[in-house]
Amino acid sequence: MQTTLRAASVRATFCALMLLAAPCVQALPTFDQVRTQWRSSDWLLLARDGEPLQRTRVDLKERRGDWVSLADVSPALREAIVVSEDKRFYEHSGVDWRGAAAAAWANLWNTRTRGASTVTMQLTGLLSDDPQHSEQRSIAQKAGQAVSALWLERSWRKDQILEAYLNLVPFRGEAVGLSALSLTLFGKAPSGLDEREAAVAAALIRSPNASYPIVSARACRILRDLKAPRRCDNLASYVQLAFARPPPAVLSVAPEAEMLAPHFARRVAGEVHPTAGMRIVTTLDAKLQRFATATLRRTLVELNAPAHARNVHDGAIVVLDNATGNVLAWVGSSGSLSQAGEVDAVLARRQAGSTLKPFLYGQAIDEHRLTTASLLDDAPLDLAAGGGLYIPQNYDKDFKGWVSVRTALGSSLNVPAVRTLVMVTPHRFAMTLKALGLPLAESGDYYGYSLALGSADITLLSLTNAYRALANGGVASATHDLPQAKTTRDVRVQNASRRVLSADAAYIITTVLWDNNARTRTFGFDSPLATRFFSAVKTGTSKDMRDNWTIGFTSRYTVGVWVGNADGSAMWDVSGVTGASPIWAAVVGYLHRHVSSLPPAMPAGVVKTRVSFDGNVEPSRNEWFLKGSELTTVGLAADAGNASLQGAMRGARSGASRIGSPTDGTLFALDPDIPAARQRIVFERVSGSSTGSVWRLDGKPLGHAQRLLWPPWPGRHLLELVNAQGASVDAVHFEVRGATARAAGASKAGGTLPPR
Repeated sequence: MQTTLRAASVRATFCALMLLAAPCVQALPTFDQVRTQWRSSDWLLLARDGEPLQRTRVDLKERRGDWVSLADVSPALREAIVVSEDKRFYEHSGVDWRGAAAAAWANLWNTRTRGASTVTMQLTGLLSDDPQHSEQRSIAQKAGQAVSALWLERSWRKDQILEAYLNLVPFRGEAVGLSALSLTLFGKAPSGLDEREAAVAAALIRSPNASYPIVSARACRILRDLKAPRRCDNLASYVQLAFARPPPAVLSVAPEAEMLAPHFARRVAGEVHPTAGMRIVTTLDAKLQRFATATLRRTLVELNAPAHARNVHDGAIVVLDNATGNVLAWVGSSGSLSQAGEVDAVLARRQAGSTLKPFLYGQAIDEHRLTTASLLDDAPLDLAAGGGLYIPQNYDKDFKGWVSVRTALGSSLNVPAVRTLVMVTPHRFAMTLKALGLPLAESGDYYGYSLALGSADITLLSLTNAYRALANGGVASATHDLPQAKTTRDVRVQNASRRVLSADAAYIITTVLWDNNARTRTFGFDSPLATRFFSAVKTGTSKDMRDNWTIGFTSRYTVGVWVGNADGSAMWDVSGVTGASPIWAAVVGYLHRHVSSLPPAMPAGVVKTRVSFDGNVEPSRNEWFLKGSELTTVGLAADAGNASLQGAMRGARSGASRIGSPTDGTLFALDPDIPAARQRIVFERVSGSSTGSVWRLDGKPLGHAQRLLWPPWPGRHLLELVNAQGASVDAVHFEVRGATARAAGASKAGGTLPPR
């Protein structure tokens, strides 16, 4: 009776205050508005089908997880919250008059009490713009909360009130909402909280940052109210351990499932600049990303097994869609296996090794300098370079003698590639590589003949996309990280695409890269490169085994793999077929487990012809040629379409005349600060070349000397070596820029001429 009278008195007092507070009550949002406006402290990278791949924190002030529906909250926690915060939650209409009366009576006698704020009243405080969420509120503020609570109960259901409360209430430290608390403190989803965990969570609402003895004592009282006193055993130790647990990097039930693309997420963040709560759909394929990540890690573990440790700890994988350029997989490192896991090896610049050779031979074919049946001498070679000699060697330190271009490329022989670059010139080859999108930092003359063997630093992404240009018939275009709008995608792709190699040359090079027989001299018949379906692939290993590559394409996909060490240390006995190739083979096999891969159709500008080789240098076979360059018999002296070429190539070894300096396309600039009499351009033959030929500049003879010093004249010039019959055996173009009057020389500049 006394309690009822107190409740009535308190109710009357509150009603009077509520009448005064009512005009000040702000309009409350709807439940749907609150849920829609909720923002996690993270942004989420999604695969193209919407599956989460990477969660990255943006808001560093508060830690908020995803919105949790009441159906996903454990019954134990729902009961613990009601018992702890609002015992008559399901009975009152927003204000617990009996609780308010008890609190008022206790306050009158200075007795500690739980207070009179219901869950609904607390929620109105969380929904208001007032940042003060503590229990220390004035009677007028309490009255305002009561008015808001009564209004809220009329427009929201009880389950909505409890759901919003659990998502908005601050917990320990920076955690806001049940999702953040459950994952940081207990490492599990709210649906899995048991009685003890639920009691601890409920105890934290009253004093989130209390010490573990205080929290455990409150949790024990809640457990007794829940009729589970047995769970109080060792509760203090349990709470202490929970508080000591370091917070996870990712608010996820399965962190490994949302940490699959950290490097790609960093790349996308640089493009989009995501804010808290954003969900960004990308081009990645979730299943492929997961498979590629697992395959890389498994292979590296096997390579470092105690029985045959190879000192290789890092790797990267990129998968591109040939047609669209969409990035389907991006594995930037080996994760915990790496000594520098934050380094994105997809974008790190590393030496390309032999992976540039297909583009070199493709350019030589396009320029009608070679066919894949042309014979090149794989024999010791020394070339004048930078005041010294450049002496290339093969991977196995052996030489194969006369080999066709098909064999030289398929078996990745180094000396024939260098001989080809002598014809193409480093300058023009560098221009081709840049057109393909490779980030060469210097001109071709800077790299010299070593460019044929991949001395330039490139990235896995740019190299893989360059091979995609081969897959697309010599047309290069940009890659895409985010889905392209269907209405404008074709226009953008068309505008961004550029032809670098002819479709005919690209097809001929592709026939070499898918020809397993062409690889046998180096890789044997049975290697990971030999797939059951069409694929064109090339390996590469940089100096001292610091980088190992396998790049190749099928009819639908281009896959690039790199393995090595982020710190640049050398691997131990890791070659193309033991390092990156098994990973590449596994990925392309996964991609085509249900989808076939067929070779491309032969372009109209290519003809297929049966060829034989004099002296049985190589077995007879079918070969592909640019229309008009086909032949049926290839001899050691010269083939029908490349007589001057073969003579020039043998010249580096047999003594025929070759120009060593300047290289084709060099740009010289006269220096006004140097006396004219002291400026000269050096004309020099390749070491070992015959002096029987005559120097000729712009049609005028200059003499037979091995080395000439020429006073430069501004303009474009043609320098030749001419034999006794008056035929040009070698020629280069160069340009001198400077004063219009005759000067006595020029200092060499770093620029270059456009390719001729």
